[in-house]
Amino acid sequence: MAIPALLDELLRAHGAPGGEGDVQAIVRREAGVLGLDVTPDVLGATVARVDGSAARTVALVAHTDQIALGITRIDDDGLLRVGPLGVWQPTAAVGQRFAIKARAGRVPAVGVRRGTGDITWDDVRLDVGVSSAAEARGLVSPGDAAVFDSAPFALEGTRFTSPAIDDRVAVYAGIELLRRFAALPGAWGVALVASVQEEGGKRTAAEASLASLDAEIALILETSYASDAPTGYDAWGECPLGGGATVFRGPVVHPAVADGLLAAAESLGRPMPIETGTTTMTDGDDLFVMNNGLAVGLVAVPARYVHTAHELADLRDVEAMIEITERYIRSLDPSLSLLR
Repeated sequence: MAIPALLDELLRAHGAPGGEGDVQAIVRREAGVLGLDVTPDVLGATVARVDGSAARTVALVAHTDQIALGITRIDDDGLLRVGPLGVWQPTAAVGQRFAIKARAGRVPAVGVRRGTGDITWDDVRLDVGVSSAAEARGLVSPGDAAVFDSAPFALEGTRFTSPAIDDRVAVYAGIELLRRFAALPGAWGVALVASVQEEGGKRTAAEASLASLDAEIALILETSYASDAPTGYDAWGECPLGGGATVFRGPVVHPAVADGLLAAAESLGRPMPIETGTTTMTDGDDLFVMNNGLAVGLVAVPARYVHTAHELADLRDVEAMIEITERYIRSLDPSLSLLR
């Protein structure tokens, strides 16, 4: 099954933490085509909204950054020393192609290592194909960021692989939800918050972008760890690829929101696996205490090999995220109380 053109474009965009401009430009373009109110902020994030018939708003929060490398120093032989932007393993960088976003444009590179034995980030280098520090400085500078440079491609059936599935599938879903609500508004308004710097650990960036909104519910659209992956992080529930979008139940999540999402999934005849934990490891961990308390929900697409160059997901789960989220928002009563 072909990857939708907009999702393919989002997956290819360069979006290191703090340098998400290429992704944000796509979000703003698509929201502009829909004739929506588009508000950028000083952090580089974007808010685009569709008003509803009631003066109440659901925020859809999807981060636009991806794991990356930051150039720290340039060795005499022209190899670039790097450090991780985001939390990931140095073994995932070796042997991979990268694109460095430099002042003069994109510079291709390959991840290599020095030494043998157990690898640390001190061992990882980027090779841009030069032989001296002077040549390298003519191309890049310390502080430039590199992301995986690998084209998305379709696998068997509805599955596909690409860098940046975390979290571009959610950005894609957010844009699609804006499109549906722009065509047919509901009682509650919908605002897409295309946030920044989630991978860089600065999740309060989303808090700043939400500060100007009057949202009462914040639905975090994310990726999660598939339970059928042979490698990677432990899953927080039974959530295999193709098993549906997941819902999170736990301390950060408002129970009425989680229950409403599960009811929406049931009404559609869709399975919705449940995940749980003391933390969601998403923007929701900071957002739930905003504005005297936000009702947070979390919907995720399971993915294998998260934070590698070959993240792997299923388009059926992306569609499930869109359909369940739309059904849930349309089910919200204008007089709904979220007090508990």
